[in-house]
Amino acid sequence: MTASVVDVAPDRRGRARLTAGVVATVMFVTAIAPLATDMYVPAFPQVASDLSATATQVQLTLTTFFAGMALGQLIGGPVSDQRGRRRPLIAALVVMSAASVVCALTPSIGVMMAARFVQGFSGGWAMVIGRAVIVDLATGARLVRVLNVIAGVGGIAPIVGPLLGAVILQLSDWRMSFWAVAGLGVAMVLAVLVAVPESLPAQRRHGGGLRAFAVAGRQVLTRRRYVGYLLVSGSAMAALFAYVATSAFVLQSMNGMSPVAYSIDFALNAAGMTVAALVAARLAGRVATRKVILAGQVAALAAGMAMLAGALWFGTPLPLVVGCFFVLMTAQGLIGPNGGALASAEVPEHPGTGSAVLGFVTWIAAGTVAPIAGLGGEDTAVPMASLMIAGTVLSMAGLLLVARPDRAPAVRHA
Repeated sequence: MTASVVDVAPDRRGRARLTAGVVATVMFVTAIAPLATDMYVPAFPQVASDLSATATQVQLTLTTFFAGMALGQLIGGPVSDQRGRRRPLIAALVVMSAASVVCALTPSIGVMMAARFVQGFSGGWAMVIGRAVIVDLATGARLVRVLNVIAGVGGIAPIVGPLLGAVILQLSDWRMSFWAVAGLGVAMVLAVLVAVPESLPAQRRHGGGLRAFAVAGRQVLTRRRYVGYLLVSGSAMAALFAYVATSAFVLQSMNGMSPVAYSIDFALNAAGMTVAALVAARLAGRVATRKVILAGQVAALAAGMAMLAGALWFGTPLPLVVGCFFVLMTAQGLIGPNGGALASAEVPEHPGTGSAVLGFVTWIAAGTVAPIAGLGGEDTAVPMASLMIAGTVLSMAGLLLVARPDRAPAVRHA
């Protein structure tokens, strides 16, 4: 890597600055999760058949991926606080690409679960470092705006992912989707080499590695409002992935939707989430971020309650399911990026650790919910709808109770 390429980003004082290239590359890197899941989700029934696995076993490949994502973010954040951002980011992307190749060649569901864990671990490592790069270089309303833009424009991945997965299923089989992810991982490495400078200079790095992270982790977890925003984001993610893990069975097995039609519907839902995140970015600095989050939570709760009513009493009709899924995904565009931005703003002295804990909580929530949502089998949406409601209620509790604003001190009169 030549110095001239890196020098595109630093300012006149030699400090890295936020450029369009940095933001675009971080967007690309954050596409790891939707690309590694959404391209694969439409093929769940086919994967179950080819690997002689049950629906719950296939959903457990999501769980191992999300568990890896969570641990990767938990470890990658503090390691990057100690060693810098750029080299650990490149290493993680290389490992992620290699794990994707193993997924493509897997002979059994057990090997798939293990490879998905490694894929998630390295992908989570890369994602938390990408987020930390942004936190290194932006603050305040600009940080909220940039993170929402990343979430919004990055929403192209969950739109394209299922559509590309459906095309792959028509032309080849589900294994090709993992070859595609491996190729995109290589492209991510090249993008980082070209566009992302080192955003954490040596004088700002924390020594001590994981021991220092444990200390910093305890410090950030003593911040009441930070913990509240963790609950906001983590619980909303749980509600969202109750849908992601189960929607293929609800729409295809229960309602007869084809893989292509399912992928189109999934892409439209992702488009709703993208538009919502971009709207939230425009509102940053104009409308209180907490109000935007609450609006999303109310919409998600309404979708969950309607979904549960439809599953219990009306046979889970297709129009209701499609509408509820769209509202839930759109609402996530208002909740997730804003909740994460407010959490980061509460711990500016530990950006890597704050991002690591946030990523750990959100992806553990996703991984825990995925198999639970499928416990009822392929013929009921009640567990999924119940988890949608529970996750949203917990998210609202995090916002309104745990992360409530501090009361202004009373003025004493003589």
